[in-house]
Amino acid sequence: MAHFPDTPNFTGFNTPSRIEADIADLQHEGEIPKELDGAFFRVQPDPQFPPMLGDDISFNGDGMITRFHFHDGQCDFRQRWAKTDKWKAEHAAGRGLFGMYRNPLTDDDSVKGMIRSTANTNAWVYAGKLWAMKEDSPALIMDPVTMETEEFETFEGAMKSQTFTAHPKIDPHTGNMVAIGYAASGLCTDDVSYMEVNADGDLVREKWFKVPYYCMMHDFAITEDYLVLHIVPSIGSWERLEQKKPHFGFDTTMPVYLGIIPRRDDLKNEDIRWFKRDNCFASHTINAWQEGTKVHFVVPEAKNNMFPFFPDVHGEPFNGMEAMSKLTRWTVDMASNGEEFDEIVQLTETASEFPRIDDRFTGVKNRYTWGLEMDMKRPCELKGGSAGGFLMNCLFLKDLESGAEQHWWCGPVSSLQEPCFVPRSKDAPEGDGWIVMLCNRLEEHRTDLLVFDALDIEKGPVATIQCPIRLRFGLHGNFARSEDIGLKAGELEAA
Repeated sequence: MAHFPDTPNFTGFNTPSRIEADIADLQHEGEIPKELDGAFFRVQPDPQFPPMLGDDISFNGDGMITRFHFHDGQCDFRQRWAKTDKWKAEHAAGRGLFGMYRNPLTDDDSVKGMIRSTANTNAWVYAGKLWAMKEDSPALIMDPVTMETEEFETFEGAMKSQTFTAHPKIDPHTGNMVAIGYAASGLCTDDVSYMEVNADGDLVREKWFKVPYYCMMHDFAITEDYLVLHIVPSIGSWERLEQKKPHFGFDTTMPVYLGIIPRRDDLKNEDIRWFKRDNCFASHTINAWQEGTKVHFVVPEAKNNMFPFFPDVHGEPFNGMEAMSKLTRWTVDMASNGEEFDEIVQLTETASEFPRIDDRFTGVKNRYTWGLEMDMKRPCELKGGSAGGFLMNCLFLKDLESGAEQHWWCGPVSSLQEPCFVPRSKDAPEGDGWIVMLCNRLEEHRTDLLVFDALDIEKGPVATIQCPIRLRFGLHGNFARSEDIGLKAGELEAA
């Protein structure tokens, strides 16, 4: 009998779902744009079995991939497990075999040395493949049409890094997918790999470098010439793992670094510029671009740690107000001789996270960004369905050029998941398209998929697509055009 813990991570809206399903032509209100022809893939951590050690954090659940296929003004639904080595071993045993988040010392002896990936952080489409990603391991490859699991991608052994990012970028100039792998030589190491994969899915570059200290490097940015990597002290160590502490803990006494890493085949450690600033928290990135000798980098920045499940290493209590992140631009000057930042500018008073842009403008100066706003002034009758317990209750649009903002509130008994921008066409102007995002209906324990005009979010969704099941809080997702993945109308019926 499966008995999940009676804790916030496993009850209420966060109750494990564990549903694989196919549903054709979801019921909807409003009008699904006929031009929407493709699939929105997203992933949620969803534990297959109760945690072996009695409780767990939400980030440690097995990957469950959802696909919403838009065609002919309708939307079809398919959901499948990302069947990692972990999933297969536990499925065969009928119970949990893996212990604490990123702590192999706590695993059952039968799975020692196995790839621990849960493939639960990003659902990414590139080179005609669906990549289910978790940054502590290689990416898991799935078929974007059938959604059946294939294998971990090591490029036939060519990739030497033990890890591959959950937040790759597409260079608009070359079409290459750019990635990093932190702890590349093993858990808690300060080796990082920088990789590029071409449109055929071949690994065409892998260079290694050292960072100032080991920490969670969840995201990064690129420009035409550089990989831009922020080093923020969500730190880990083997000592913490041996003591069965959470893998990461936040250290408010350590400095933050910004690495400007040349994207070259002949990269050496001494080619990297490390700029240094005072302590802060920043995880996701919005974008980076070059302007003369200056490199601009935009992130949601908070004064203190945003992850209550990775607590302060000095024992300080979690500070919710200091964890509220606001869009901030960091600027460094490559013509300078020192390690100081050129400028740090807060761009808004709106607290938000899970930022997204029109990905066609990755690495060049962009105008628009969307994200999940945390507006504590709005009435709230129910909470749930968000990472770390944050109330993510508004869709937020920021015009970085004019400074203008738009906000759309989902109401007192709902919360929101990460937005995703879909361009109207391949050559549409920046921001011309739609936002697709999930809305947690906390009272009804089910989920809606919302479609917005991307630059007019305040008028509300143009279509509300009703999913009859509850989708747990997901982390990241992406859209792919049908033609790019060979997805045809009627795919569910043909399966």
